[in-house]
Amino acid sequence: MARPRKPLLSRERIVETASALVDAEGLDAVSTRRLAAELGVSGPSLYNHFRNKDEILEAVADAVSAQVDLSMFEEDDGRDWRTALHDWAVSYRAALTAHPNTVPVLARGPGRRPAGLRVADAVFGAMVRAGWPPAQATHIGALMRYFITGSALGSFARGFVDDETAYDPADYPHLGQAHLLADRQQKVDEGAFETGLRALIDGLAVQYTALVRA
Repeated sequence: MARPRKPLLSRERIVETASALVDAEGLDAVSTRRLAAELGVSGPSLYNHFRNKDEILEAVADAVSAQVDLSMFEEDDGRDWRTALHDWAVSYRAALTAHPNTVPVLARGPGRRPAGLRVADAVFGAMVRAGWPPAQATHIGALMRYFITGSALGSFARGFVDDETAYDPADYPHLGQAHLLADRQQKVDEGAFETGLRALIDGLAVQYTALVRA
């Protein structure tokens, strides 16, 4: 009986394998030698698809951007700009928090990554259609990226140890419940993100009202 053939090496297989490594071990775990071993191929064969490790990591980051829902920015969607911006931000953060080790690459901006550029194009286009001047639409896209990637870079709640003795009331009179935060990480961090997101969009709405009245 003939042995089953190994799946052909492709960009998709390389990116999937590299993504799994980044998720499990971080960006430094990716090397052409390690990927070749994981894929069961020779190292030079990777160069038929990617020139170097940086290109592979860019592709991994773009695969995360491709997971972001952009349907709310379609012209026939019906959501107003505030709701669309909110729903997109929630989807964007969900993609990033599912792959936190990739956030440092994404935080550098889209560069030449196709999915990342589609995200930027969709946000900018939707804001301009809503009546924002192009310069302000650019600012909105930038500030949303700052806010979302910043929230995904780390957990506020996990920054506090779950040892009650670490918070002596003589030194920290207002941190008597801080040891409980780590255990409630998801609720605290998601609540903080939602609070900040709504405050940000409400602030933009005030500017927008002034803009359309001018």
